[in-house]
Amino acid sequence: RFRALLDEFPAAAAVGEVGDAQRGLDIVADYTAGSKRVHMCYGFDFLSPEKITAGKVRRVLETFEAVAGEGWSCWAFSNHDVVRHASRWGRDEADPQSYLKVVAALLLSLRGSVCIYQGEELGLGEADLAFEDLRDPYGIRFWPEFRGRDGCRTPMVWEEDQLSAGFSDAQPWLPVPAEHVALSADRQEAQEQSVLLHYRRMIGFRRDHPALVKGAIRFIPMGDPKLVVFIREHGQEQLLCAFNLSSEPAVAEIDATVSAAAVPGHGFSGGGIADGELSLPAYGAWFGRLPEPASA
Repeated sequence: RFRALLDEFPAAAAVGEVGDAQRGLDIVADYTAGSKRVHMCYGFDFLSPEKITAGKVRRVLETFEAVAGEGWSCWAFSNHDVVRHASRWGRDEADPQSYLKVVAALLLSLRGSVCIYQGEELGLGEADLAFEDLRDPYGIRFWPEFRGRDGCRTPMVWEEDQLSAGFSDAQPWLPVPAEHVALSADRQEAQEQSVLLHYRRMIGFRRDHPALVKGAIRFIPMGDPKLVVFIREHGQEQLLCAFNLSSEPAVAEIDATVSAAAVPGHGFSGGGIADGELSLPAYGAWFGRLPEPASA
């Protein structure tokens, strides 16, 4: 009955927060398979402190396909309960901004829908708040061993030169960190290589390619653990998607029968496939269109 009501409003979508430690994906499958329950379920697999790796991405997606392949997930790298991934994963990277761009491209290329947490598209890191500024009961109770969740819940920064970075004319519930103000949306609007404009390019790129929105996913084994490589396919479109999550250039053997023509529009440069090798620059991504299957 719930889904029937939603279906009366075509622009509406339901996201389930379901599952448990024992039957998590089985429950996700139950709730999202077919068209009688929710449209998708929220995925928690990438919210742990464990840094994202090629192995983890493949393990999570392939497990989902095996258990809940007829269902649909909604992936996220950050939310209101965990340390922002700009800090959780990117703090020690050689080029944090480039790292955030490649993991954003990866997120927006996975099979499933995507949740982008407020400020993620600006590259905001975790705020370091004083005890007297805390509002989260957990942080207040367990300080300083656990500082709570307020560090990821500070106000969105819209305008660099405005009070509270344009969030409100009144005093917000949490302070606005000075380091966040420097990453405000209006400032990044004017920077062609900003994280904000990169997210916009990648969202537009995803929208332009049905394979990234609706397609199946098939991983290509790589000898280099830094590389995440998979094929997304829908109808006649097959896209090879390759990502280098490290600060070093990568070259790895790939099936010599794989050939793909570079697809523009995502903002990355360099890399490609030639003579049975895939090459990617540091923090690089590459997208290629595979030839259409021959007609029978």
